[in-house]
Amino acid sequence: MFFVPNKNFDIFKKRRQQAIQKIRSQMGNPNKGVLLICSGFENHRYNFRQESSFFYLTGISEPASILCCYFDGPDVLYIPFYNQNRDQWVHSQIFISSSPQEFGLDKIRYQGTQISGYSCPPLFTVERYADLVADLKSYLGNDGVIYTLMNDSGWFYFHQMQLVSKLNGWLEPQHVKIEDISDIVDDLRRVKDSSELDLISKAVDVTIYAQHQAACVIKPGKFEYQIQALIDSAFKDYANCSPAFPSIVASGKNSTVLHSLDSTRELKNGDLVVIDIGAEFGMYSSDITRTYPVSGKFTERQKEVYNIVLDTQLYVQSIAKPGMYLNNKIAQNISLHHLAVKFLEKHEYSKYFVHGIGHFMGLDVHDVGCHEKPLLPGDVFTIEPGIYIAEENLGIRIEDDFVITETGCKCLSEKLVKQASDIESMMWSKY
Repeated sequence: MFFVPNKNFDIFKKRRQQAIQKIRSQMGNPNKGVLLICSGFENHRYNFRQESSFFYLTGISEPASILCCYFDGPDVLYIPFYNQNRDQWVHSQIFISSSPQEFGLDKIRYQGTQISGYSCPPLFTVERYADLVADLKSYLGNDGVIYTLMNDSGWFYFHQMQLVSKLNGWLEPQHVKIEDISDIVDDLRRVKDSSELDLISKAVDVTIYAQHQAACVIKPGKFEYQIQALIDSAFKDYANCSPAFPSIVASGKNSTVLHSLDSTRELKNGDLVVIDIGAEFGMYSSDITRTYPVSGKFTERQKEVYNIVLDTQLYVQSIAKPGMYLNNKIAQNISLHHLAVKFLEKHEYSKYFVHGIGHFMGLDVHDVGCHEKPLLPGDVFTIEPGIYIAEENLGIRIEDDFVITETGCKCLSEKLVKQASDIESMMWSKY
């Protein structure tokens, strides 16, 4: 199994049309408006991964590109003007000679003047974007609006914000308004269609395979990094996948550190080891956590705490449905996080539960979406209760991936066992 890119770009064109419809209905209908979205930039220390919202709206994996959807006009992709044959150095998806219609576009244009080399770093000069600026000036006039992603609450749109800020200056003295549409795009990305659910399900299958592979080699004397290496190798071996995030293998005292990436500890008899991993398949993430006894068998104390964590997850799964909230402190009686805390309070373990009950998942492992909005059919999210008792070097987390249905929720990772006895049996099996 490996990912074959989607060549049906009508899906992405439809998403752009939905975004523009929502902009017009929620933000007014300007005489001249343009939806402007920027792709990510290459960093030669890492494999390039496209910016998630750009990919969601285009399906294009080419770096340093800019999409402009002119309202009641063409969809234009602006690409860098390289002075070297880029395709000789790296695999490239799209060229100035490419057919725009093949990618669901109307035009492909250069951004501006020729640049040195075969890659485009995030250095923003007016010359590099001269053709884009000229087109925007011509179309927008003095009363136009640029609708773009300007949410400054995280790192999602850092380079985009830099470029749009520069564009705003280059367009002077024209009075162009800049409007943030990150909430609109977030809401579109939140609810997954059937093609997205299929990719997430495949990512889940790869992650289940890697969990099985890891479970079979856990034993005293192994080091965390050796388990981590096997997991990342399993992703590649099974489906040519990369991790959706750095694989977490945390044993003993490290199991009480939520995102422990030290990975140098030796697994010891009597330890628990938390394995929190997720493969990325076709740009879509998975995120599954299991906790294993290094000896192959839980102690009575470990099993006691393990079963409380598992019961918490099963309880939250049983009540998750449309209209509930993932985490809403104003409506705690229908907030999955707060109900999980109350459940743990009954067992006097709530003080050891120090993170949220889950997060949305999709193109990003911690995907966009407001936790304080009601859950909707098509929402994909995790349920991941955990108990971390530092004084006992005892950390347990159980995490699965779910999708909200019309009446409840479905576990996408249900094929991976999680009852304590089944965990022990899996550790002695061969996958």
